[in-house]
Amino acid sequence: MLGAYVNAFRTPDLRKKLLFVLLVIVIFRAGSQIPAPGVNVHNVHECLGAIGNDNNVYNLINVFSGGALLQLTIFALGIMPYITASIILQLLVVVIPRLEALKKEGQSGQTKITQYTRYLTLGLALLQATGICALARSGNLLQGCDSTRFPLLYDKGTSTFLVMVLTMTAGTAVIMWLGELITDRGVGNGMSILIFTQVVARFPTSLWSVGKSKGWWVFAVVIAIGLVIIAAVIFIEQAQRRIPVQYARRMVGRKMFGGSSTYIPLKVNQAGVIPVIFASSLLYLPAMATQFNQKGNNPVMLWISTHLVRGDHPIYMVTFFALCVFFTYFYVSITFNPEEVADNMKKYGGFIPGIRAGKPTEDYLSYVLSRITLPGSLYLGFIAVIPLIAFVLIGADQNFPFGGTSILIMVGVALDTVKQIESQLQQRNYEGFLR
Repeated sequence: MLGAYVNAFRTPDLRKKLLFVLLVIVIFRAGSQIPAPGVNVHNVHECLGAIGNDNNVYNLINVFSGGALLQLTIFALGIMPYITASIILQLLVVVIPRLEALKKEGQSGQTKITQYTRYLTLGLALLQATGICALARSGNLLQGCDSTRFPLLYDKGTSTFLVMVLTMTAGTAVIMWLGELITDRGVGNGMSILIFTQVVARFPTSLWSVGKSKGWWVFAVVIAIGLVIIAAVIFIEQAQRRIPVQYARRMVGRKMFGGSSTYIPLKVNQAGVIPVIFASSLLYLPAMATQFNQKGNNPVMLWISTHLVRGDHPIYMVTFFALCVFFTYFYVSITFNPEEVADNMKKYGGFIPGIRAGKPTEDYLSYVLSRITLPGSLYLGFIAVIPLIAFVLIGADQNFPFGGTSILIMVGVALDTVKQIESQLQQRNYEGFLR
């Protein structure tokens, strides 16, 4: 991996692309440290130092913002609104025929869907910014902090509130623009690299907090376990089942076409990190509902706050694991359509050796997909609950670095970026058979 980056810096045009990506990352991280107008930075830091983030209902958004959310910076929302909008559009493509038709139109249709994603991102950013600013103004954003002693805002007036909402929404628009700049002029997928940047930004802090609070022997054990987890995640992320496909020869005019062999790659983790995000978001709903139980006399809310809010409770862990498994099957079922794949193979003269075209091919693909999704879903569920298990065993912060969405994003984006760099290096250094 490091060799690919070294060779890329030796190539002039690739070096320019990588330096451009680094410049955008620096701008992105700088914006994540600049506070929004009207924010009392000193009081925010005092509150963050006085409380922990273990049970904060905005933990997931805070991870994707690199810690900028709870600091109320101009990039406080991070990339989360875009992720949510992309997931919603992917689900709507299956439900709405108009979007499904756009998807089949190729590049032009995908451009239109991307435009819809941008509009939806801004709408979600406006809603999230309004909610976060309202909580900051009321003093409920950082639970456990004395809002009367440490007010988060200098002024709680309407004008300050509107300026903060517009600033955070505009920050999300700038993040989208920076991500598209990386995609167009840099290397790799821009949005993925920005997500990677925000997740990695919290990584050293999480490791250092483990070392300071639990001792350096525990720190060394965590590092050793982390390396094993990273190796296992890389192995699973690269694992795939290759279904061979043979294309029959066809005579078109005087020319013979087809006769080639290829394969359909079915990854073990076909769903990526999306099921973990779905499960985390769904489990935040009970936590948010408990905030409305101010008197604390509702038995249902008391049970929820005891069993479905605290991450160290066994019921919470089992529920989180089961939701990850469920959403893995759900997401794979809507993103990979065996019937569509079988029809396309039959249309172009392709077939799986030993399997008849049409319905038998569809049944075979469904059978293989269901079997390969099982270990993938169990793998995602296990990776997702690693921070919760670490919290119980060593009392570490639930933002445990080696597990959950953090490790999946870091490994996945790193592998994809290295593959793109290596492919571009091969294009520039390929000598061919003739010299």
